[in-house]
Amino acid sequence: MKNIEWGKYKFDKLFKICKVSNKLSKSDLVSNAKIPVFSSESTNNGIIGYTDKKAEFIISSEIPYYIVFGDHTRTFNIAIQDFCVADNVKVLQPLSSYSKNELLFIISSWKKCVPDKGYSRHWSVAKKVYFQLPTKDDKIDFDFMGRFVAEIENKTNLKLENYISDNGLSDCHLTELEKRTLNKYENIEWREFKMSFLFQRIKTIKLPYKAKDLPNQQSGNHSLPCLTSSFNNQGLNYYAPREGATVLKNVISIPSNSDVYRAYFQSNEFTVLSDAYAIEWVFNEDGLKPNQYLFAVQCINKVTDLPIYSYKNKLGGWNVAKDKYIQLPAKNSKPDYEIMENLISAIKKLVIKNVVLHVENKKKELNKQTENANA
Repeated sequence: MKNIEWGKYKFDKLFKICKVSNKLSKSDLVSNAKIPVFSSESTNNGIIGYTDKKAEFIISSEIPYYIVFGDHTRTFNIAIQDFCVADNVKVLQPLSSYSKNELLFIISSWKKCVPDKGYSRHWSVAKKVYFQLPTKDDKIDFDFMGRFVAEIENKTNLKLENYISDNGLSDCHLTELEKRTLNKYENIEWREFKMSFLFQRIKTIKLPYKAKDLPNQQSGNHSLPCLTSSFNNQGLNYYAPREGATVLKNVISIPSNSDVYRAYFQSNEFTVLSDAYAIEWVFNEDGLKPNQYLFAVQCINKVTDLPIYSYKNKLGGWNVAKDKYIQLPAKNSKPDYEIMENLISAIKKLVIKNVVLHVENKKKELNKQTENANA
């Protein structure tokens, strides 16, 4: 990298912005549909769900990829199949047939030059900034970018392979109990429970900081993640000193002033900064186990993470959420902890199985690329 020549470029040297004629909303999402819908969200590569509507953007041999930019989150996602979009995104068409690795290099360099303005819009800045790309003979060195990303991908895949092996995750076989739980899913007894019957809000010490004054990565004594109403990184985007803070772990966080009221299970230590709060299970001396908390989070999001809640029509804080009703598996009129545990455990294994297969397939793909390069 030290010997690489660099040039400065704007987006219009590499992309053109596409007109969006039909912006979809969450109400257009359909179960079992196949057309992905991109939004400004940073999770799941920007895909909020799928629709059965006709795709507005078509992937073809002439245009194998599009870039979808999240205006509020400054996220760059590569679309590899026909898709639609929701509000607050920009769709960019590459001006040439760049490879996926070349696009990954470009958008990574571009994003570094777009300052994080929180929930504000970012495209007005992103379209004007200059970002650096490697050059050779006064032209963009696409070959270097492709090789560089391939090398990083190879190292990352090796780390993931070692992690899976070291943590005993290679065996993704379901236990008989997990199989039975999956098989009887349609016959599970469900019951509505009031949120305040199951959870209580945790009192936390109010911190004397504002988010804009805190670093967005660990620095010195600023080592404790802070919870805000942001839906990026599960709401943990700033770091504060531990001194004087209420340190929480293995609880659920919920925004109280946001456009997205999505709950998360926080398995690592954090503290509450602003516009959000944490709740904990009120039953059982030991509380819920992590898998059971993960199950409960999804049930909460079915009644809080809805398109009807926005800045104009806020869900509000715990004083409102506590009166919501969620559905949980029930046994003898009480939450069925066993089903909650086994169902999430089974889903985890099924997901890990896909990751294991991905690692194996990627390893074969990278080995083939190496053989071709050496041929």
